Amino acid sequence: MPSPSNDDWSTRHSVRATARRTAALVNALTAEPEPDPAAIAVLLLDHGESGPLELTADDVAGMRAAALRLREVFAAGHVDEAAGALNRLLREGTGPLRLSSHNGASPWHPHLDSDDEAPWGEWFLASSCMALTVLLWEGQRPPGGLCSSPSCGDVFLTVGSGPERRYCSRRCATRERVAAHRRAKAGAGSRTPSSRLRENAAAPTP
Repeated sequence: MPSPSNDDWSTRHSVRATARRTAALVNALTAEPEPDPAAIAVLLLDHGESGPLELTADDVAGMRAAALRLREVFAAGHVDEAAGALNRLLREGTGPLRLSSHNGASPWHPHLDSDDEAPWGEWFLASSCMALTVLLWEGQRPPGGLCSSPSCGDVFLTVGSGPERRYCSRRCATRERVAAHRRAKAGAGSRTPSSRLRENAAAPTP
């Protein structure tokens, strides 16, 4: 198979593409204690990684540990807090900046992991930190957030302009609006006729 063009590679591995991969992996890796390696491999392929991929349970465990740390960045409510979380991860979990072409298989690009053969968990943490750092730098705001739906809690990205997001998807936002409407309707309907009569009787006469 011919190697992909530089333009194609750069599109699949752009900052935003990498950040989208980060959010998808954080959600998949933290949804359960022992994620399925095959499912994580499919997710990596869907987000531009070259195959075939054969992940072990240990590989995925390392990636899950990184995902739990990355959630701290998404949970930050203010840009200063997000920057602090990223600085901790950059200091504790990544190496010095280096350039790699993967022995000519890709255009030269920056890495923060220690080696091209670094463990999956190290690679995931380092590449995610780089992408989220650039998003924070460009937007001067947290690069993502946590869904406000009590039944969800997935992470999401905050890219582009527009109002502040509270939910990871339109689906979650709609579900919470419907639930709030039902609660309000149920509260209004809980007033019985007798309670309304008592309220009327207690009301002062003009």
